This record gives sequence, structure tokens and C-alpha cells, in this order.
Amino acid sequence: MPASPSTARAINDRLALRLLQQEGPLAAWQLKQLTGLSRPTVADLVERLTAAGLITIVGESGEQRRGPNAKVYGIVAGLAHLAALDIRTEGVSVVVADLLGEVLAEASVPIGGDTGTGPAVEQAVALVERAAKEAGAEQLHTVGVGAPGLIDPATGELRDSTGLPEWHRRLVAALQERLPGTRVIVENETNLAALAEQRDGAARDRDTFVLLWLGHGTGAAVVLDGILRRGASGGTGEIGFLPVPGTGQLPSATDCAGGFHSLAGAAAIARLAGTQDLVADAAAHEPYAAALVRAAVAAPGVPAHARFLGTLADRVAIGAASVVAVLDPGCVVLGGEVGRAGGDVLAARVEERLARMSPLPAQVRASMLGGGAVLRGALLTAREGAQEVLFGARIG
Repeated sequence: MPASPSTARAINDRLALRLLQQEGPLAAWQLKQLTGLSRPTVADLVERLTAAGLITIVGESGEQRRGPNAKVYGIVAGLAHLAALDIRTEGVSVVVADLLGEVLAEASVPIGGDTGTGPAVEQAVALVERAAKEAGAEQLHTVGVGAPGLIDPATGELRDSTGLPEWHRRLVAALQERLPGTRVIVENETNLAALAEQRDGAARDRDTFVLLWLGHGTGAAVVLDGILRRGASGGTGEIGFLPVPGTGQLPSATDCAGGFHSLAGAAAIARLAGTQDLVADAAAHEPYAAALVRAAVAAPGVPAHARFLGTLADRVAIGAASVVAVLDPGCVVLGGEVGRAGGDVLAARVEERLARMSPLPAQVRASMLGGGAVLRGALLTAREGAQEVLFGARIG
């Protein structure tokens, strides 16, 4: 049965909006080429979307054209304001952006381990409110939140995880209470980092890859055939609990000590550096473990630095080999602050060791976004969620 005229119009409108999301501003003749629709059909949809307040004229085509075809249309950026949060054990970072993802304000606040749950939540929520005010946003349409720990796939809520501060879970509820009418989307930080690396970073040419997060903790995000895989309980990638040799114990259901985390987490990297008498600038604008790795990469010819990088590569390769043996992703991205700090030097060493350990070929790439990938991924998630709601409500 052929689609009704109203259904066909809605399909065409969504197609045009999707192209404007992906490609940016386009002229009517470009929309005609990309959609395969007739000139009158494109003219009609442009008129509908403009009347609905979804798109507007943002310029003129660079082609030597005249008349309506010269006009370039883009999504109305000010249709909604978005926020993205990166929740860490030591603090919170936030960015506020328009519907096209242009950052209008950004801020962060450290939250010490001795801060009570109530004060910590208040600091974080107040940070969001201040950033929104600075951006000129009277209302936030959608907030994307990246947090460590497990996200319940049934409810979308952050699950109670041993070792994580209580204020992490309380913050999500506080945001929903203080920002009525705002949609809050919570996602695991490593998953968001993988989305960002695929869109803007080291995995732009891959639809199947694994991001191995190396930061305060360890984790993995799995993208297969372009789809982020979360697992039955939302725990895909909890590689910190992976039993590995060299730790002297086994992890438990409530404690990852003895798992891969004990080999490649920030504390383990600091201890490894200590065995080589390596130090880094504690005041550097990055976590201490990342500063240690960056210092070693800067002078790999120093014997102590070479030994440190070699042992670290051995450890990271253990986790990477486990993932490759099960998933055969063809590509592993070393993410997080440590992955970014290690750069191509650490990635090459891990790839060389991985080639010796596994018969399955896999490239190892350094993150292009580092710790900033979580915020970028949270903003991408908020943007896509908001556009889906807004576009769905105004067309059809």
C-alpha cells in the first residue's frame, strides 16, 4: 500500500532534516541532489520546515546561481539549549550549547572526597545553573550526563556501584528536580567517549571497534556494525573486573581489585612509575597518571622511561588481547587521559605486543579526544535526543 500524502511529507521532511544534521547547511538544489526528490517536492518541504521554525536561511550558495536555489538553509540553532555533564569521582565538568552543538558556556568544579553528598550535589547542580545562565539559556531542553558505573538498560538510571560516591546517583535526581521540563539522559562515560571518537576522533573510519578507556579507572566500549552494544544488564565493557595474570588475586562481584583495573588503572600506573623512580608535574592540567605517561613518551630514550612504557604496554595489551579474542573488532582505540597522553608511542607498543599474543589482526590507535571525549559524547547524545523530540513534534 502506497504511503498517504501526509506520511510521505513526514518522511521527506525527516530525510531533509537528517541531511542538514549530518552535512550542515544546504541549498535547495543540494537537497534535491542528495534526496533524489523533485524540485517542487523539495521546495514544498523547505517551505514547511521554515514555517515550522525548524530551518532558516543562513546564507547563499557559493555556486553562481540565482533565485531560490541560491539560498542556503540550516537548522535553527536557537530552537533549544542543551547541556552535557562529565561526572568524575573528583569533580564535574559542564558545557552548554545550542541545538547545533556550538558551545556557549563551559565550567568545572572540583569536588573533594571528603565533601558530603548534599554539598556535592548542590555544587554540581549550581554549576549547571550558572553555565546555563552564562549561555543565556532560560530553559535547558536536554541534558546528557556521562558517569562512571553501570546504567540500568530498563530505567536508564545510574545503578548503585560500590566504590563510587553516593552523590553521583543523587545528582541525576537533583537535576530532574531542579530543572523541571528538562530531559536528562544518563550514559556510561566510556560509551560516550566511544561515540565521540567515532564521530570526531580516532575511529571516524570504523563501524566496528573497541575503545579501551585508560583513566582513573578502566573500561571498554564496544561498537559493532555502527551500533553501541550495552549488554543484557548494561555492563558490556566492565573490563576492570576482568581476571588477569599479574595481580595476585581475583576480583569479586563488589570489588575490581585483582582485575584489569589493578594493572592499568591510574593508581597502578603511579605505582609502576614509582618502581622506576619516575615523577611528573603534579600541578599539570591533567591527572597525575596521564602526566607520568606523557613525561615518559617525551623522552623514551631514557632507560627508565623505556622500561616504564614497555611494562605499561604489556599490561594494556593483556586487556586488549582479551577483547580482541572475543570480539575480533579489528581496531582498538586507547582512550581516556592516559590513552591520549600515551599517543602513538604507547599505541604502537601495544599493537606490537598484541600481534604477538593474538592471531587476529587489530590496529591500535591513540585517542584523539582523550578525557574530553566524554563531554563531547554527552553533548552529541543530548543533541540527537533533543532533535528527535523537537523534529518529531513539529512535523508529521
